Amino acid sequence: MRAWVVDHPGPMKDQPLVAAELPDPEPGPGEVRVRVRACGVCRTDLHLAEGDLPPHRPRTVPGHEVVGVVDALGPGAQRFAVGDRIGVAWLRGTDGSCRFCRSGRENLCPDATFTGWDADGGYAEYTLAPEAYAYRLPDGVDDVTAAPLLCAGIVGYRALRRAELPPGGRLGLYGFGASAHVIAQVAIAQGATVHVLTRSAAARALALELGAASAGPAAGAPPEPLDSAVLFAPVGELVPVAMRALDSGGTLAVAGIHLSDIPRLVYADELFRERQLRSVTANTRADGEEFLRLAAALQIRPTVSPRPLAEADQALADLAADRITGAAVLTVG
Repeated sequence: MRAWVVDHPGPMKDQPLVAAELPDPEPGPGEVRVRVRACGVCRTDLHLAEGDLPPHRPRTVPGHEVVGVVDALGPGAQRFAVGDRIGVAWLRGTDGSCRFCRSGRENLCPDATFTGWDADGGYAEYTLAPEAYAYRLPDGVDDVTAAPLLCAGIVGYRALRRAELPPGGRLGLYGFGASAHVIAQVAIAQGATVHVLTRSAAARALALELGAASAGPAAGAPPEPLDSAVLFAPVGELVPVAMRALDSGGTLAVAGIHLSDIPRLVYADELFRERQLRSVTANTRADGEEFLRLAAALQIRPTVSPRPLAEADQALADLAADRITGAAVLTVG
């Protein structure tokens, strides 16, 4: 099968992602083989390619926003039938027995595994998935549009919940890529006032088009104090900026798996008056099921830029250079 692998992590200019011909994978117990139709291009893929995330195995196929059709069942797999359209997301497995799994916090499982990091993902014609961690996809959403919902949407939704946005509250979104532009739609549909702060002029224009109340530069100040904020940009220097923008009792959730160093915080200016700073780690399957139901009900539609599988390396390079507005999605013939 055609695929892309992270051959030697490093800057995109050094071409860490290379095309490869790999054997078609065979599903093991409890697994399904998925014929990939579309795979979103996520910033986590970029962190893996550039070495911000240490590789867990050599020459891994990245990609964890996979939409495809089940075409083979492993021993014991019975949740899906051949021909079913499913989604494969970031969380690939947990031990099911640790204190985090037993308390409904499987995203914190110390033995969790992840698609496109611990096992080959969707930058390929086929991928494997444990059926227990795959999702049925809502009807009425095409493959390319559905792909970003599987990480940008799911993990962004968990970040929104971690930010504790009150009903009708004022939300700040720092960075406005694949995840933020999906979550903005959710928050606006639920009655929030959304202020977007990002360095990309094209992203600011998209934010206003989607209904944001304001859109300004990343290091700027929103026009009013924020009840909640989510930092999507992997830029630690924006943490103090966002904390200063919070009203008393406000919460900032940091959504990314990788963040550059955070500068020193000034207690009186950035933490006092019960402001909270929280991180976000992956998601639970319950988060995924809840978000996909909500996205269908609210008719959330990501802005997508389709690219053929053959251009995966260029799509990642464009993401690194902020040349993508919304979400890039690889299409597989």
